Amino acid sequence: MADREHFRSARPIWPKDRERDKNITVGFRGFVTTRKDTSLTLHIAASTLYRCYINGKFIGHGPARGPHGHYRVDVWDLSEYVNEGTNLVAIEVAGYNINSYYVLDQPSFLQAEVRAGEDVLLATGAEDGFEASLLKERVRKVQRFSFQRTFVEAYSLQSGYDSWRYDGSASFNRIACIESGVKTLIPRGVSIAKFTERNPLAVYARGEVIRRKWQGAYWRDRSLTGVGPQYGGYEMNDLAFILSDELADLPVLRQRIVQQPHAQDDSLSLATCEFGILDMGINRTGFIGGTVSCRRRTLLYVTFDEVLREDDVDHLRFGCVNALRYELEPGTYRLESFEPYTLRYMKWIAAEGECEVSGIYMREYANADAGKAQFRSGDERLNAIFEAGRETFRQNVVDLFMDCPSRERAGWLCDSFFMGRAAFSLTGHTQVERAFFENYLLPDSFPHLPEGMLPMCYPADHNDGVFIPNWSLWFVIELEEYLERSGDRKLIEAMQPRIMKLFDYFERFKNEDGLLESLESWVFLEWSKANEFVQDVNYPSNMLYAASLAAAGRIYQQTRLLQEAEKVHEVIRRQSYDGSFFIDNAVRLDGRLVTTRNRSEICQYYAFYFGTADPNGNPELWDTLINRFGPSRNRTNAYPDIHEANAFIGNYLRLELLARYGYVRQAVDESADYLLYMAERTGTLWENVGDYASCNHGFASHVVHSLIRDVLGIYRIDPIAQTLTLRFCDLDISFCKGVLPLGDGEVRLEWSKVDGRVEYRINVPPGYKVKVENLTGLPLHGKMDESAILYTSKEE
Repeated sequence: MADREHFRSARPIWPKDRERDKNITVGFRGFVTTRKDTSLTLHIAASTLYRCYINGKFIGHGPARGPHGHYRVDVWDLSEYVNEGTNLVAIEVAGYNINSYYVLDQPSFLQAEVRAGEDVLLATGAEDGFEASLLKERVRKVQRFSFQRTFVEAYSLQSGYDSWRYDGSASFNRIACIESGVKTLIPRGVSIAKFTERNPLAVYARGEVIRRKWQGAYWRDRSLTGVGPQYGGYEMNDLAFILSDELADLPVLRQRIVQQPHAQDDSLSLATCEFGILDMGINRTGFIGGTVSCRRRTLLYVTFDEVLREDDVDHLRFGCVNALRYELEPGTYRLESFEPYTLRYMKWIAAEGECEVSGIYMREYANADAGKAQFRSGDERLNAIFEAGRETFRQNVVDLFMDCPSRERAGWLCDSFFMGRAAFSLTGHTQVERAFFENYLLPDSFPHLPEGMLPMCYPADHNDGVFIPNWSLWFVIELEEYLERSGDRKLIEAMQPRIMKLFDYFERFKNEDGLLESLESWVFLEWSKANEFVQDVNYPSNMLYAASLAAAGRIYQQTRLLQEAEKVHEVIRRQSYDGSFFIDNAVRLDGRLVTTRNRSEICQYYAFYFGTADPNGNPELWDTLINRFGPSRNRTNAYPDIHEANAFIGNYLRLELLARYGYVRQAVDESADYLLYMAERTGTLWENVGDYASCNHGFASHVVHSLIRDVLGIYRIDPIAQTLTLRFCDLDISFCKGVLPLGDGEVRLEWSKVDGRVEYRINVPPGYKVKVENLTGLPLHGKMDESAILYTSKEE
């Protein structure tokens, strides 16, 4: 039934006995004869990844990722590129067959069909359907790109290698395929991604490298040395070459900074051992491409990264082999990476031979709905931060909520909590969040994890059994907010057994006080010193535990969970608070639980954010946090014994607390202090306060939600009750205006300060009721469209 629902006649196929081969690429092509004005669609499911073409024109990349044993079906509209007569449809499928955080280790297959309306014109498994060929240009035995992702890309090419995609008479060494068994198919569930081509804006530098054996120790990451029974890939002795070693053998001999504008039609001429560094202007994520012409055999590398180190690209900066390798025989090549990558700077190096590179571009792989929202204020700092937040979101949300589009491309919990808010603010719907939760709902179990535990990121393979126990608690907290955004009670109820089994898992870790003690695996709070204080009783984790119990109690109307939550809070208050700060942990000594003197900034934010503390009950600590902590603490060195928080996630919790308790002006100013330098350097927002890790991290897009709520003033939207709350705050900003998509409609709001008062105008979808709260200290005058109903006002 599932098969028939998504495909009329296509069946899953793959070359015989090759479905478990590592890093194998298979090309499929077929022909459709039709009129030019015919509406054609391509329906496709695959493992592991594919890209598709019609008549040589790029159509798309996929699939949207689903959970173990389930495959999402993408539908692509081919109509724009249909020719009169015969049309060639080509699909490349890469079967990786190794475990990762990025894609699942499941047998390779392709199931695809082309339809004109409901009529199937071409299908896999049909007698006259798609034909297949092994594509041997991609070098198989290569190292992994990172610990979290699959293989680097390296190619050995001859001119015309890709002609099979656009020329029906081109050579295509056919190989027989067999059916690979019925697949459990599910809808894509999210919008098709956007593939805008972007060109570099400038040539940053030109220079030369020298070929010589590296004198230091070669880079030996766990992704290279750790391959074995639990961790898939090719062992070092089996590699065709070690790409990271080859690049180490090409140190820069000389370089000059040129910073010349680079137009779309400009080319980059590279003699032997020459390179050029190009600047995209901001971080972009997608497929690196360009046309390369060479008169003799050429070895070409492309390295890339989000930032520069000493005016050069450090392709190993944060644990990735950010590089492509091409061996090119004489000829002209249209190159485009199969995998998406993230970069601001790309470095093209002719290590051997010489070449001309023209039409350099990145084909973006980005969310198509994130451009609907608009925000503009009288504070240019905030405008820049909003756009950086939007850019961060669109690159991290193509099929699920990713932590970063570079090193991992993984769907992490906790990150998803922040991104769920940003998604609703930017897109006006919860499609991606629903698909994200659905991935956790559908599998019968999660291999290699204890019963009841949720994966820390998913879809992913955790063969080593590693998980973050407290990250599963963020899942519960996000689930409650998802219900408020979506009204999707059906998914909530379906998730209840999984949530109850999660709490059953934690039962065996409760100590005599009802707190979680000696949690297994990787207990993680944020990227700071606090991660060293997670045993035996970690109080921030227990604060989160209490909040998740309360969230589940409210979702499922279970009083016992609410009561247990309050008991946990009370025990933490009694044990952890030392009169000045909350202590991070207690250790078990001779059977007794003894609190340490370890205290961190993030611990204080956990306490206030999750309800263990509040400004009324802890006024002195709150005053200290408000006035002595924050971005200025680096300069004042206040409380050096309280370990500093990081961007992920402490600084964001701080900003949320400031806004929650009415310190909106301070929250806005601190947002600029924390984030503006990131926006200026990469156009995206970072994982840490420094540029030593991901400079494009999904959770950080949360700031768009904060700016819409606290600056624009759209404080709360309840799409179920169709109510909207405006809250105008006391800000040193002259005006703000914005547009928020909302279902099939939108909300438009603008306000400005005029002659000692605040004037606003709002348009909302029909039937929405509007509540207005005025915290500006100024008279408020508003105009609303006729469809809006003003049902409450305050100080207006």
